[in-house]
Amino acid sequence: MSRLCEGRVAIVTGAGRGVGREYALMLADQGARVVVNDLGTAPAGTGVDASPAQQVVEEIRRRGGEAIANGNDVSSWAGAKALVEQAVDTFGRLDVLINNAGILRDRMLAAMDEDEWDSVIKVHLKGTAAPTRHATAYWRARKKAGESNDARVINTTSHSGLFGNVGQCNYGAAKAGIAMFTVILAKEMAGAGYGVTANAVAPRATTRLTEGVRDYTEDELIHRNPRWIAPLVTWLASPESRDVTGRVFEAWGYGYSVIEGWQHGPTMPAAETPVGLGPRVLEMIGAARPNAGIDRGTVTNP
Repeated sequence: MSRLCEGRVAIVTGAGRGVGREYALMLADQGARVVVNDLGTAPAGTGVDASPAQQVVEEIRRRGGEAIANGNDVSSWAGAKALVEQAVDTFGRLDVLINNAGILRDRMLAAMDEDEWDSVIKVHLKGTAAPTRHATAYWRARKKAGESNDARVINTTSHSGLFGNVGQCNYGAAKAGIAMFTVILAKEMAGAGYGVTANAVAPRATTRLTEGVRDYTEDELIHRNPRWIAPLVTWLASPESRDVTGRVFEAWGYGYSVIEGWQHGPTMPAAETPVGLGPRVLEMIGAARPNAGIDRGTVTNP
């Protein structure tokens, strides 16, 4: 039986551990040749260690797949460009970019320092934009040369960015930006006819970045295993998903769901003066649904 991603070439950033590692392994199992990118930093973004990415590469090879390691900083324009070039130079093409690199520097905003803000925004938001910029330039060049693409960009957002989580203004802002970046990118790619889709996934999983946040039952830990996220991401990376673009998904062991995003709510006539406006605004707000919380949604959370 043909494998879902047979012959495709995929880059996975932040693939040395956690959900990224599971993406790389399942993509390879489904026939993709994988570039395993990871700086090997600590959860807060400090230090460099090439061994996590290399260990994933060695595991893929033991399982009969093809993979190479890459240690470039994807939040650097030059590093991201070199990453894309390495994929094309090594495997002859690029079909899938999965942006997954990330760090955490949690702090209440009133106590947050500038580096704690800048580093998180850089790794998550710029670390998504930079590889995507160079990958889409590659696919644009192929289109201009008369070649066709069936390519995918899959970004990692978060429930913190979609619904909000106390102590994560930096991380949530970056992840919210990634969600909207994905929606806009999907429109750009569709309008340009490059043959590229863009989607995002908000994983709920226990990894180095989330360990210790709260205690989970044994059943919850089973369903929070990062491996549950990989089937959806692998399908999104495959040719079967070519008609799905501009969507944001939730994923964990309890199920998958589609995030519906911002919607237009109740309205009221505009006013020429703020005098007397309050009761009408409050009436409008009262008619609106409350903002969704981080633990709400169609996915069952026991």
